[in-house]
Amino acid sequence: MSHAAVCACLVMEIEVYDMGTFEFDGEKYKQASRHQTEWGHCLIEELSLEGNETILDLGCGDGGLTEQLALLVPDGQVLGIDASEGMIAAAQNRSQANLSFERMDINAIHFQNMFDVIFSNAALHWILDHKRLLRNAYEALKEHGALLWDFAGDGNCACFFEVVRETIQSEIYRPYFSDFQWPWYMPAKEEYEQMMSAVGFTQYSVSEVNRDRFFSNANEMIRWIDQPSIVPFISVLPDEMKAQFREDIINLMLKRTLQADGTCFETFRRIHVKAEK
Repeated sequence: MSHAAVCACLVMEIEVYDMGTFEFDGEKYKQASRHQTEWGHCLIEELSLEGNETILDLGCGDGGLTEQLALLVPDGQVLGIDASEGMIAAAQNRSQANLSFERMDINAIHFQNMFDVIFSNAALHWILDHKRLLRNAYEALKEHGALLWDFAGDGNCACFFEVVRETIQSEIYRPYFSDFQWPWYMPAKEEYEQMMSAVGFTQYSVSEVNRDRFFSNANEMIRWIDQPSIVPFISVLPDEMKAQFREDIINLMLKRTLQADGTCFETFRRIHVKAEK
């Protein structure tokens, strides 16, 4: 393939506010998140559950993995939260007796001793203040409750970040990004270990995982660019410039990542966190 060829039961005193959150299309995300879903299934397999646990899923997205968690705790309860109205709209179609979804900014969680497990897959790199996140998560866990998180770490999406930084610094787009805040926090293992050591968990582990991958074709990579990767950058541009910006990003990404066999390569580096209160 050439470059030219592809041109409620758990919700208590919820405080919702949008600070640095972005709006996504939950239905499009379903079609663009195959690798996140694969990682999430592997993460769920690490859980040892009795079936009556109360689980909080941070950044539940379209709710696919949250639904799987609910199947594992038929006598428990699962709450999925996400700041995106579009994601929650897609997720709520999966609601059932032991599964609910609420639109809530992860930054705003203020639960106290409510959850046996706090789970999160491919979401927490969107949260900039992890010191606060860890404190809030600790308070939300019951005694002996557990965290199981996987999110982007240092070295993630090297190709995309290089392309985006080059593009937003170009003459045509630079004025719109003069006050732009980079939307992700992707730490190294050592940095995250230091933060966790200050919280009070009885035990914890932090590891780095290399999940570099080849998108099966350019169209799959473009869907991933559209949802969710390019959303923070598109959101600051006037409507008349959005399509051109998207096209510029896609063209550069194809030049940097397209392989001879039609696949597209990108780095995916993860931080894997397990902890017990």
